[in-house]
Amino acid sequence: MNHSDHVHAVAEHASAAASSPVAASWRRCLTVHGLSPEEHRSPLRLSEPEFFAAREKSADLLEEARGELDRLFTTVGKAGCCLLLTDGNGVALERRGAAGDDKDFRGLGLWSGTIWSEASVGTNGIGTAIADERAVIIHRDQHFLSCNTGLSCATAPIRDHRGRVTAAIDISTCRDDAGEMAMMLLSQAVKDAASRIEANLFRRAFSGARILLVQDGKSGPALLAIDRDDLVLGATRAARLRLNLDDRRIDAGVPAADLLNEMPAGQGEDLLDAERAALRRVLSRANGNVSLAADTLGISRATLYRKMKKLSIN
Repeated sequence: MNHSDHVHAVAEHASAAASSPVAASWRRCLTVHGLSPEEHRSPLRLSEPEFFAAREKSADLLEEARGELDRLFTTVGKAGCCLLLTDGNGVALERRGAAGDDKDFRGLGLWSGTIWSEASVGTNGIGTAIADERAVIIHRDQHFLSCNTGLSCATAPIRDHRGRVTAAIDISTCRDDAGEMAMMLLSQAVKDAASRIEANLFRRAFSGARILLVQDGKSGPALLAIDRDDLVLGATRAARLRLNLDDRRIDAGVPAADLLNEMPAGQGEDLLDAERAALRRVLSRANGNVSLAADTLGISRATLYRKMKKLSIN
């Protein structure tokens, strides 16, 4: 049975979607996108004005990802791999590749301005990672189109500061010796790079906030952005999953201490703790000078001494 017949046999079965993520993608390609595995098609390509517009729309992403792309390419570039950064529609915005491999990769469509969505070229690393919102390995004959079965791809989605998939980072190779273990190592590399880019984007979005790392984030960087009043301004996808957060709870205003089980010991202690912390900050900035601290607060030295005694501040 050739590749095309195999894809049809698997994807047309009623239980295809439940059998595996690849089979589910194959079925989408047939039934939703109207593609045929036997057709020879290249990825759709944006016009030059469309490509520049796509890059401009993703300017923050490109700035925060450029260093990660360069570092990753120094690791995999000499191994015959091509590196792509795409937007959330699968448009290749940035590319890294060795000059000696450019002809082969360009012929396959692994080039800036091409669209690697499932609708464009069927099951592939970029399109399927975006559609499934998870990291994937699409190895050779797991591709939908027969013309792409010489490729092996490891891809990870990248999420924005609200936890939505906004991009993808992909390593592709057409080397015959790219086995399962090699692809697993490449997959970990792109997942690590995607996590760092996500963290960069999050810190950029909340540049004026305090950023807190939440422990046990298992699906990317678990970060919270917190304002001066300890209210959560934003959370990465991993932090949202870890702390059961969504946009509604964040917009309503939730104290970080509540989320992290840092509740005060007794009723009313939260205000005392806040006042104690505020006074200690003022005293610290005054280098312990009580007179200067009192002037800063607009109160008398006697009043400040009473507050310090009440709050057990030495």
